[in-house]
Amino acid sequence: QALSEMEGMGGGGGNLQEMRVRPLTKRSVDMHGFCNPSGFQRSPYLSARGNFANMFQGSTEEGYKAYHADKYDEDKNPNGIINFGTSENKLCFDLMSKRLTQTDMDLMEPSLLQYPDWKGHLFLREEVARFLTYYCKAPAPLKAENVIVLNGCGSLFSALATVLCDPGEAVLIATPFYGGITQSIFLYGNVKLVYVCLDSKITGTNTRPFQLTVEKLEKALQDAQAEGVTVRALILLNPQNPLGDIYSLSELRDYLEFAKRHELHVIVDEIYMLSVFDESAAFHSVLSMDRLPDPQRTHVMWGITKDFAVSGIRFGTLYTENQDVANAVASLCYFHGVCGPVQHKVAQLLKDRGESVAPYWINQVYLRANHARLKAAHTYVTDELKTLGVPFLNRNAGFFVWIDFRKYLKTGTFEEELLLWKRFLDNKVLLSCGKAFECSEPGWFRIIFADKTHRLQLGMQRIRKVLEEREQEILAEEKEQPCQSEQDGKADSTDEVIFVSCHQEPTCANSSNLGDLIGLLQQQMRSSDWLQKNTAEQFA
Repeated sequence: QALSEMEGMGGGGGNLQEMRVRPLTKRSVDMHGFCNPSGFQRSPYLSARGNFANMFQGSTEEGYKAYHADKYDEDKNPNGIINFGTSENKLCFDLMSKRLTQTDMDLMEPSLLQYPDWKGHLFLREEVARFLTYYCKAPAPLKAENVIVLNGCGSLFSALATVLCDPGEAVLIATPFYGGITQSIFLYGNVKLVYVCLDSKITGTNTRPFQLTVEKLEKALQDAQAEGVTVRALILLNPQNPLGDIYSLSELRDYLEFAKRHELHVIVDEIYMLSVFDESAAFHSVLSMDRLPDPQRTHVMWGITKDFAVSGIRFGTLYTENQDVANAVASLCYFHGVCGPVQHKVAQLLKDRGESVAPYWINQVYLRANHARLKAAHTYVTDELKTLGVPFLNRNAGFFVWIDFRKYLKTGTFEEELLLWKRFLDNKVLLSCGKAFECSEPGWFRIIFADKTHRLQLGMQRIRKVLEEREQEILAEEKEQPCQSEQDGKADSTDEVIFVSCHQEPTCANSSNLGDLIGLLQQQMRSSDWLQKNTAEQFA
């Protein structure tokens, strides 16, 4: 029905908002940043869905195209764009290229060149089950019959949305979230997204910025139901992209119990589970639980794209005990299958065992080196941010840092955020702005740090240049304007979340390290106008 409304679409696309996310009572949905309906010319060669797909693009796609047209290369194109926007691990090509070209990877048998079981070759599903049993710390061996293999987690999101929801129904998801899910679920399957909007404020119930709570889930679900929207599922990202949060076991159980009460499916994306690069941070897979609250409605995704630094190899896997869901998703594998030779390579990669039960190369060589490299790159970028006095969430998972650039926005709007994003791009560094993740607060950006040192250094130099120029412009604008009262146009300092320390349990709240405290102090000094109002001349 929603797509049929596009039949009358002219240049304005009047029903686009309702198509993607039905506006709830207290939250209107802004399509700016994803669609550009103004001036759009409907193609007579495309269906309504085709026209909408053609228009469905924003800063993420625009930046990605610009990057591929002008890639940075140290020798061939030193003035090209450095990509801190696409979540890829570029630190382990040496390790992975060596492993993937070893002789055991090369096999060409008739079965690999023929149609497989649509769930994936049995040898691969058995290896995936053993691999997940070990790394997810499952209390009992996982079963190959519950494993389905597709060409990436994007395809898994599309397939799950198709088999769990009818067109026009919805899934719950907390914002900010990885924007590619919108394309997989809405653009592909015409399933809506109901946002659980998180913010950076720390209150009595929020012990950390952007904290997901059951109360917020309940509120979003009730609002959706009041508007007549049927919600079928909840999506959880753990570790979370772009925040880097890792949910505790108690939090995971609370979310799953909430879903059980409302008979919601839970899709858990754990694609960064082996990219937790600090031993102080503990990741808990849903599959590690002794008892799932609703095992027939709990579906877990993982892939090698992130954890093994091979985003060019499209491989994702689903684990579900619900055979109806497994068979329905498998029926779509005809469109999203993984070719036979790649299935063999992935199986060899996952089974890389030495004499011990655990995979030898993975544990002793790859993960050890990968975590050390991720940690070093993360430390470099966050140290630079501290020097600049820029607040950020200091997490230990994934390839990204969630950065607070709000003080560089004069009016604090998403339009201004987009202008800042374009300014970074004009200065040849690609970031991801908060709107691309449906963040409710303008001014947050995601930066990818899993890159080589020379690119990190040059990219951070370009970022520093933009921020320093922007800071001078804001100061010049303030001097030209009449003095405002202290409260006029300023948020209360308690509302300006400044959070650079790692997430810790309340009992450890006083154990922040000196570097974090200094960074916090620097940011407070920069964000305050006390020094400007109390000059030496005024004191004299």
